[in-house]
Amino acid sequence: MLALAIRRLVSMILIMAVISFILFLIFEADKLNVATKVLGAYSTMEQRLLWLENNGYNAPFLERYLSWVWGFVTGDWGTSLQYQAKVSELLWPRLLNTALLGGTVFAITVAIALVLGILSGIAEGSFRDRAITVASVFTTSIPEFASATLLVAIFVFWLDLLPGTSSFTDGFALDQLVLPVAVLVIYNFGYYTRMTRASMAEVMTSQYIRTAVLKGIPFKRVVMRHALRNALIAPFTVMVLQLNYLLSGVIVVEVFFAYRGFGKLLYDAALFGDIFVIEACTMIAVIVAVSSQFISDMGYMLLNPRIRFG
Repeated sequence: MLALAIRRLVSMILIMAVISFILFLIFEADKLNVATKVLGAYSTMEQRLLWLENNGYNAPFLERYLSWVWGFVTGDWGTSLQYQAKVSELLWPRLLNTALLGGTVFAITVAIALVLGILSGIAEGSFRDRAITVASVFTTSIPEFASATLLVAIFVFWLDLLPGTSSFTDGFALDQLVLPVAVLVIYNFGYYTRMTRASMAEVMTSQYIRTAVLKGIPFKRVVMRHALRNALIAPFTVMVLQLNYLLSGVIVVEVFFAYRGFGKLLYDAALFGDIFVIEACTMIAVIVAVSSQFISDMGYMLLNPRIRFG
């Protein structure tokens, strides 16, 4: 298991190195374009050349790349062109906001999906199973912007129970989290539920489960002690991999509710052409993606003894 973990770590580092090089090639290979973005379209060629000289852009390409990587590792991510502030000062608070939103969504979604998936999987083909499956497919098929619009129309304009934005302009308010969390839970829980249901239904048809039931072991104990662990293998890997989605896939919800998170920052940077913010956000997203893959692999090995001891 240790050898496999080391191989996964090495693979993670290689993936991040390749992606960072491609990212640097896309945004930093054209030095004059970088200078134009920083100084503005109306700057003179002399000003751009002077800026390139003062900021080390006349060094060889590989040297600039290694310097850029070292700057990222040490937290020197440049200065935002839009906000005229250090990227790190902008990014960390936004990451914390998205972590709060994503963590809340993840916890609620997993809890709902596990309960519904297990209830559906242990009664395959029943009315309960069909009802949960239909609800799961229906909610997953509704885009986030559509459910957000519907919830705002009901709870903001009709019932006047919740605020329509989540900008936290007057400090943190729990009620401003309700609608963004609800939209993301509605969209995500169906996929998790169907994965859990399919895995549980497959495990319940296994020979060892049938033997346990025939031996007279209480059905609840069979489900909780024998079936659940094996049934969680596939859903666990999917749920952990969805952490990457919760970081970058919340852009629609964050923009809709004016939520000051990572996705909103990346969206604004893309519209403005703020290349240093885009670079930092992209690398953070890559780190989260490979880290979630690593956690998924380690969790899979812990849940599956055949992999752990193979």
